[in-house]
Amino acid sequence: MSDPHSAPVFARYVALGDSQSEGVGDGDDRTGVIGLADRLAASMARAYPSLLYANLAVRGKLASQIRHDQLDAAVALRPDVATVIAGMNDLLRPDFDADAVGRHLEAMFEALTAHGATVATLTFPDITRITPLARPIAARTVALNAVIREAAARHGVVVAETCDHAVVTDPRLWSPDRLHASPLGHQRIADALAQALHLPGSDDSWTTPLSPPLPQQHPVAQVGTESRWLATFLGPWLLRRLTGRSSGDGRVAKRPELARFEERTGSLYNANTTPTAAATSTNSTATTTAATPVGGE
Repeated sequence: MSDPHSAPVFARYVALGDSQSEGVGDGDDRTGVIGLADRLAASMARAYPSLLYANLAVRGKLASQIRHDQLDAAVALRPDVATVIAGMNDLLRPDFDADAVGRHLEAMFEALTAHGATVATLTFPDITRITPLARPIAARTVALNAVIREAAARHGVVVAETCDHAVVTDPRLWSPDRLHASPLGHQRIADALAQALHLPGSDDSWTTPLSPPLPQQHPVAQVGTESRWLATFLGPWLLRRLTGRSSGDGRVAKRPELARFEERTGSLYNANTTPTAAATSTNSTATTTAATPVGGE
């Protein structure tokens, strides 16, 4: 558990990023998405009740777009803590350039830390352990994580090393599209960031494997699972890429201004309940924030 004597005190939290920080996979059109940044803000607000929170993240954005569209607005909000999570949308593009992503990340890290913010980011898991069909891009994840670490080290940015733990590729931490975290996954990421930031009450329990373990899937059944995923999720995603469309087209940040973080008890998901082998989400209770409803990809 984090040492309360060394824990920082935060009053103004701003999240920058793409769908993960916006909250896709954790909520829906009707209720609004929640996500790792909202869940991290909830942890901060429990420690610091006067916390102000803004979330500038928009799904589908590349690192260059996050820098261009969100950085100036974030700096203007004068955060004392910020999260910057970017690069996965770049990684999935045919023209992925890890060094270019690193330069955009570094520019964001430099600007935010220069204005006095504590900045946190994270590394990404090996997605081939979630989606076997992603093996051709496995080396890209290694390259992306390397530039994240290098840029973070140069600017004193806190890194939550989520890629090092087997639990992060448990299917129950991922939504059915395998591109976004499930409610439980978003909570685990938020807990990892909380530990990296030494928030009061945080610890390494987010690394604990889920119980019970999932049964091994028969190879024939696995082929069927992969085929359905190709048709249902990957195919439409690729079509959008080929036609130059993005899930973020026409969308704006769900929480563009700093405002007092207000918790409310919803009935969407219980992020602390392990989903069954047949599902990655469950209808029970969760902590969410009042935010403009926006839909998932």
